[in-house]
Amino acid sequence: MLKASGLYKSFGDKHILKNVDIAIAPGSITCIIGPSGTGKTTLLRSLAMLDLPDKGTISVDEQTFRFPTTAEEIDPPWPKLTAVFQSLFLWPHLTLRENIMLPARGRNATAEKDIQGLINLFEMQQFIDNFPNEASIGQRQRVALARALMLNPRYILLDEITSALDVEQTAKILTKLAHLKERGIGVFLITHHLGFARRAADQIVFMNEGTVEEKGGVEILSNPKSERLRQFLSLTEMAS
Repeated sequence: MLKASGLYKSFGDKHILKNVDIAIAPGSITCIIGPSGTGKTTLLRSLAMLDLPDKGTISVDEQTFRFPTTAEEIDPPWPKLTAVFQSLFLWPHLTLRENIMLPARGRNATAEKDIQGLINLFEMQQFIDNFPNEASIGQRQRVALARALMLNPRYILLDEITSALDVEQTAKILTKLAHLKERGIGVFLITHHLGFARRAADQIVFMNEGTVEEKGGVEILSNPKSERLRQFLSLTEMAS
């Protein structure tokens, strides 16, 4: 279980996370929704321990991290816990195959075998030896996911990975996430696509102004308990 309790995070005098509790089980998909600027990406970066929380605890299976502390005082649980960001961070001078392989060298003894399975899983045969500037955004999204999976994570954190994709590409990513779930990987996914969240999620978490306003199964999208979630869903539906 990836679990956070009582997380707080501020930047200067701006309080971003305020007493956030969340749990992501292996083999499940948790979708985070909420207005822009409400702390979703900050929560992801805190869970990934890229930006350490000011206060609270994060547990990754049997390993517990207590904050406040400094980066020098902890041994982050990478690559058991890994993240994929919207900007993807692919190396432009390497082919897509090399982008996938480079982080795995020295970390995955079966990397040469595993990459072929991922090429098949993500249907990358036709473009795997192209460079990033020769690939579509959807192809690059699949490469970024495959690169993370080469590290054999138990939990993967995804920041708006479908934001630039069309309907067909988004459907393909949904299929791939189902494969991750079947492999026992816990998925934490920030999305602004409510339809995607309905189809993908085992758990929905609605964040508002740095707090978890409401969480539950996908039924909360049809029957929200909080007025703020009801308002958010109404406005989102009007804009779609």
